Amino acid sequence: MDMKNKVSITVDRDFQIAAIDKRIYGSFLEHVGRAIYTGIYEPGHAAADADDFRLDVLDAVRGLNVPIVRYPGGNFVSGYNWKDGIGPREKRPKRLELAARCIETNEFGTDEFMKWSKKAGADTMMTVNLGTQGLDSARELVEYCNFPGGTQWSDLRKKNGAKDPYNIKVWCLGNEMDGPWQIGQKTAQEYASIAVQAGKAMKLVDPSIELVVCGSAMPSLPTYPEWEREVLEHSYEQADYICLHSYYGNQSGDTDNFLARNIAMAEYIRTVESICDYTKAKLRSRKTMMLSFDEWNVWYHSNEADRHIKHWAVAPAQSEEDYTMLDALVFGSCFITLLNHSDRVKMACVAQLVNVLAPIIALPGGPCYCHTTYYPWKHVSEFGRGTALRAAVNAPVYDCADFEKVPYVDAAVVLSEDESAITIFAVNKNLEEALPVTLKLNGFTGYSEAESITMHSPSADDGNTPEEPNLVVPARGNSVGFEDGLVHTILPRASWNVIRLRKK
Repeated sequence: MDMKNKVSITVDRDFQIAAIDKRIYGSFLEHVGRAIYTGIYEPGHAAADADDFRLDVLDAVRGLNVPIVRYPGGNFVSGYNWKDGIGPREKRPKRLELAARCIETNEFGTDEFMKWSKKAGADTMMTVNLGTQGLDSARELVEYCNFPGGTQWSDLRKKNGAKDPYNIKVWCLGNEMDGPWQIGQKTAQEYASIAVQAGKAMKLVDPSIELVVCGSAMPSLPTYPEWEREVLEHSYEQADYICLHSYYGNQSGDTDNFLARNIAMAEYIRTVESICDYTKAKLRSRKTMMLSFDEWNVWYHSNEADRHIKHWAVAPAQSEEDYTMLDALVFGSCFITLLNHSDRVKMACVAQLVNVLAPIIALPGGPCYCHTTYYPWKHVSEFGRGTALRAAVNAPVYDCADFEKVPYVDAAVVLSEDESAITIFAVNKNLEEALPVTLKLNGFTGYSEAESITMHSPSADDGNTPEEPNLVVPARGNSVGFEDGLVHTILPRASWNVIRLRKK
């Protein structure tokens, strides 16, 4: 092995980033494509329970230990009347869903989702419609979900079968409101006005809730980042988070550039942080604004197929990605980036959870299986609870179209909550060579028992399919050795890796 290709990672116990908020491992379910219908919900399926929730899908979701799920959108929410989705199903109206140009049956709504999320063991991040609706609809939804009883909407919730309030603590004030595709698109001034007033009313109903204001829909829009500045100057004291949305694709086929997309994610986070801190200084506020990266994922495989969707169908297949090992590398690097910015990113949602841009595919009437992206998510959610430590990574680099000196290795290090384990998450982006790694731990003693998990494949284009659902899955990794207080291992080429050190 060429010495210049060796990698070193140095970690010091005292150099901490932050306590990790478990909600960065969150997800998203929207009424789009087959995410809900024939995704988490399929009446008549052999694996459906008494509520028509697919138990095989629930088992896969529980395997991710998802702490919070955003619902019901997404672009969908800006044309959605939540009152259409409650009460007797036979009385619920079918509606034209304009965001995706399909038919929404409203067979599944707020109460069904809250039942499902309880079974999944996840909290809810509820989004209110600030596109076609506004203050009244938002405050009434909070009353329906969170007020104990004795009022019109809380008593209606009880009548609909939910005696106890849902106590939803996180609420998004609209979705991507500067996007030209958004129903009810608004200027920053228009959005800030309705968001502040709706947020005020919502917190009067339940002062314990946290509010997320919309950032710009994507960094490529001309409104970004001026949108963030203007919205925050109006809503800074009302809001608890500002959201970020971004997707990463390889439409051009430039693999080196695709593998560096997590650098774009990091730059996006730093830019929004700086706007938050500028606003804090301008307003002489004592509050530090936190970030909710509540839509992110890899998205490009399904773009062509989505152009041919037949309009006005019920739950047509849409944005169903066939993820590969290459995608899992980018996906894992993005999770590493979130961990390394966990001082400000307190919530994040992979968009989405089932069928649509999803790690879990549920075949209508058939089984479900997991894509390659399922496994990095499972690992960070399981082993990434605790304190993020600063990792100084010295690795070989390459240049690509958008970035210079891109490291071949991305890494994040987490000290468990009880300090009994240290976990290193690492991606080797080198598609040709394995890379030896030396890990130096400063300020730690007694950590010697080690194991490693790795996921790689003969081809970076390999992925899981209904015919071969376990083609690309994690396995026991290379041995981990100790010498003179240093940890040594080898990262296979094009691999996702988890290295675990435990106290004796």
